[in-house]
Amino acid sequence: MWDILTFEKLLTGPVVHLIYWSGLGIIALIGFSAIGAAIGLAIREASLISLLLAIPVLVGGLLIVTALTLIWRGTCEFYVAIFRISDDLRSLRKYEESRGEPPPAF
Repeated sequence: MWDILTFEKLLTGPVVHLIYWSGLGIIALIGFSAIGAAIGLAIREASLISLLLAIPVLVGGLLIVTALTLIWRGTCEFYVAIFRISDDLRSLRKYEESRGEPPPAF
């Protein structure tokens, strides 16, 4: 518990995972709404024109959902990488301090 209170151990890993999955849930809702819009367009009028209009709406919606998923994954991986770099720098600092040599002056 003391590590958490003194920020020796960061909670960003689990928090980023929760944010990632909640973001994917929102993206899934966007995908379901795109599918619902395409189906609504198709059954609005029983004609070939409404069916032909629904197909591009469905394809466009699924392409947008795919792009959002990739962008969201990349953003979350970026944050995880930044915090892992921070952990590695902390480990390197502890190692240098344990050697007993003074840190280099800049």
